[in-house]
Order: sequence, then C-alpha cells, then structure tokens
Amino acid sequence: MLYLSFVGEDGSFSFENYARLWTTPVYGEVFNITFRISLLTTIMVAAIGYPLAFILAHLPERLQNWALLFVLLPFWTPVLVRTYAWLVLLQDHGLINNGLIGLGLIKEPLELSHNVTGAIIGMVQIMLPFLVLPLFSSMKAIDQNLIAAASNLGATPARAFRDVFFPLSLPGFLAGILMVFVLCLGFYVTPAVLGGGRVIMAAMRIDATVRLYTNWGAASSLGIVLLVITILLILVATYVGRRAGQGMFR
Repeated sequence: MLYLSFVGEDGSFSFENYARLWTTPVYGEVFNITFRISLLTTIMVAAIGYPLAFILAHLPERLQNWALLFVLLPFWTPVLVRTYAWLVLLQDHGLINNGLIGLGLIKEPLELSHNVTGAIIGMVQIMLPFLVLPLFSSMKAIDQNLIAAASNLGATPARAFRDVFFPLSLPGFLAGILMVFVLCLGFYVTPAVLGGGRVIMAAMRIDATVRLYTNWGAASSLGIVLLVITILLILVATYVGRRAGQGMFR
C-alpha cells in the first residue's frame, strides 16, 4: 500500500495521491465523519461499558457466568446479520417507531436510520463487548482486600472507588477504549447499511475508490494517512493515560 500510494496515474513516482487528499474537500469531510463517529461511538461505549463491567465483576460467580454469556452472545451472530436486525428495528416503519406511534408517544416516525444516529447505535452495540471483556478481566484481577483496607482507613465507598478501584482498572479501560476506537475507524458494514449512503467513512471511500474508479494509488494513500493518524492518536492516548494513572497514585 505504501508503494502504491506513491504511484501516479501514469505509473511514475508521484505525490499526487497525497496532494489530492489535501486539495479535495471531500476527503476532509470523510476524515471528519470518520473520526467524529468513531469518537462518539467510543464515548457511548465507555459510558455504557464501564458500569456494565463493574456490575459483572461484582456479581456472584454463578450469575456472573450467565451474564458473560449474554455479553458474548452477539459474537455468535455475523455483523451483517446484526446490522440488518438494527435496520428492522430503527427504520421509519420499524418495530421501535411503530411501537412508539402505537403507544401514542409520537405522531411521526423518528429518524433513527439512514443517518449518523443509526450508524452510531448499531456500532455501539457491536463494539460494546470489545470494551467490556478486557475491562472485566482487569476488574476481576483487582485484589478486593485493597478496597477493604481503604474502608478500614476511613474511606467512603465513593472515595475507595475513586482512589483505589478506578486507577487499578484504568489499564483495562484504556485498552478497551483504544480497541473500540481503532476498530471504529475501519468500520464498513454497519455505517454503510444503517447510514443509508449518507454516512461515508474512510473504509467506504477506499472501497469506492478501488471498486468504482480502480484507482489503487488514491485508495492506498487514504489508507496510509488513516493508519498514520491512528498510530499517532494511540501514542498520544497511551501517554496521556499513563500520566493520568501515575497522577492518581500520587
């Protein structure tokens, strides 16, 4: 891909593919949509996933196994099937809108599909296990005697959580967040179906560039730029997370 990204339309070495990325507004919009949706999805997954993993980690052993089964259950269904299931639920005459109209809560269908909202809803459900599983493992490894010791020293449950439990769970939390964010950057199926062609992310643009225009150079340059930006963001997030973790333990 790196080699192809420097091959021009005439087959010679050229920077024209990279120049096109900065001079053509459509590519800027693609990157904007890709990172905006990925960030919003990651935030929502974090907001749902952390409390869920916390509850799972503190359930009795027997209930914990059943709860983990439901977390893992979506992995047994292909992403495409789950995406079309969400389309059945979210479309204008889907189960959710028909149910709300039937209850008299709304008069017109809510715009839940073929837009950014639908893409994010579907991506959040698909990405949630990728945060819950590493975070659950991190929480299970925390020695509960440390929480008891904090309580014995006079810490309230909220203080013990803030000063002891959360910093110890931070490595798993950051690992899950980074995994979710990176996977979202390359997502194709869910935004393509639930976005209804209105949500064009980087993977979809790469596909169109190759499939419709057979321009491997332009597609490769787009992929390389996305890869470099992703690596830089991961390095920055890792550095910030490490500094934040060190600050919590001081």
